This record gives sequence, C-alpha cells and structure tokens, in this order.
Amino acid sequence: MMIIAWIGTGVMGRPMALHLAKAGHQVTVYNRTTAKTAGMAPDVKIETDIPSCVKTADVVFSMVGYPEDVEAVYRTVMKHAKPGAILVDMTTSSPSLAVKLYQEARTKGFDMLDAPVTGGDLGAINRTLSIMVGGDKDVFEKVLPLLEKLGARINHMGGPGSGQHTKLANQTAIAGAVAGVAEALMYASAKQLDPYRVISVLTGGSAHSWQAEINGPKMIDKDYRPGFYVKHYLKDLKLALAEKEDLSLPVLEQVTRAYELLAKHGYADMGTQAIIEYYLRKML
Repeated sequence: MMIIAWIGTGVMGRPMALHLAKAGHQVTVYNRTTAKTAGMAPDVKIETDIPSCVKTADVVFSMVGYPEDVEAVYRTVMKHAKPGAILVDMTTSSPSLAVKLYQEARTKGFDMLDAPVTGGDLGAINRTLSIMVGGDKDVFEKVLPLLEKLGARINHMGGPGSGQHTKLANQTAIAGAVAGVAEALMYASAKQLDPYRVISVLTGGSAHSWQAEINGPKMIDKDYRPGFYVKHYLKDLKLALAEKEDLSLPVLEQVTRAYELLAKHGYADMGTQAIIEYYLRKML
C-alpha cells in the first residue's frame, strides 16, 4: 500500500483517484471546488487544503485545468510534501513548464514526472486511458504499478517534458479527426443521407476513429455534454501552437480558430463534439 495525494477531482481526476483507492492504496484528495469531492468518502479521505492533502504522501498526483494552475499547485506542494515524494502531473500542460518544475523539484529533494493522458472521461472511468510519461526512467518504473491501475497503455516517452510534447502531438491528430467527422456529417446531411448509417460505415472501415465512434453520434444528437470541455481542448491547441516553432501545421491552426469561435459563441463549457455547431451555424 502507498500513501497517495490526489489534487483535482473533475470529470477525469475523480474516477482515477477512486481507482487507486479501490486498488488498496490510502488516497487523500483535494479540489479547489469542494463540491466536486462530494460522495467520494469513505473510499478516500477529503482535505480542504493542499498542505493537509500532501503532507504524508509517497506520491502526489495532480489533474487540474491550466498551466497556471499546475504551477500554483506545485509551488504549494513543494513547500509541504515530505522529502523524497514523487510528484506526477497528469494535466495537459506546457512542456516548458514541465521541464521547469522538474528542475525545481530536483533541487528541493523531489522526483517529478509529467504524465498527461488521452481517452476522455470514459477512458478514466473504464481504466483504458493511454498515458504518456516524461521524466527519469527509474522514477517512471516506481510509479508504473500505480499508472497501470489508471490506464491500458503506459509509455515512457523520454526526459522531462516529453510526455507533454507527446500529448500535444496527440491533440494535433485529434484536431483533424474531430473536424473530419463533423465535415463528413455535414456532407452526408447535404446529400440527404441517414447520418447514423453514415457513422456505421465510417466506423466499419478505414475512416474509423475514436472521434467517429464516440463523438459522431453525439454530433448527430446534438448531445454536447462534456466528456472533454471545449475550453480545455482549446487550451491544448494553443499550447501546441506555442510549441510548434516554425512548423507549418495548417489543420491545427484552422481547428484552433474553429474552437476559438465556439468558445466566443458560448460553447466553452460544452464537449468538443460541439464543433459541429461551427459548421451548422456557419461560423467560418
């Protein structure tokens, strides 16, 4: 059994923390909005501040919103965690910040990994996440048994920041996939095709993707309940743009503009499948 602190119990962090508790670990959680920890006890212990959450932890996990949240969290964690604790940030965040925090952690007697995930809320619930990890290989191997309770595919990608760079590559791939599904459905609608049958064809052949299988039907039904928020995906896309340097990535740039317009028109707190509204409302 390990003593684990978990910071951030949103749509993904909550089930992930509970998986670790159900695996027999002693888990203490903290969330800035305390209502999001409701119902988690007695499986986990709930604290109302970061110092109390992390003070005895062997491993500190975080799954928060934005890079500025990550930085603020670890400024506090590094003041109150016990020496030798392993810090694991699972937020999709800035690769540059991941390197900076890794270096700071080392000077203060901690080990740190960046370990963002992909697979959405269903992946978190069903323990089928893909987890990409940056940091020292020996530290990765120490936390691997914990990560295996959270996901189905866990890969060590290299040194600090490598997990975040891999996640931004993943988010770039999703940009084309999610927009492609939306455009396919718009084409199908214009040609009076049954959209559900179109999705069946797409998911049964070479056009198959997670986006088509999971988000395609939601686009048809206009079910925009978030598995992954527009505002959080837009954050990821902007991180990729900031890190791409002189690479020409026109699909990334176009899809980022689409999500910027969606956020501007009131879709920021809806799921990424709401991109269909970019086409339906002719925001182009």
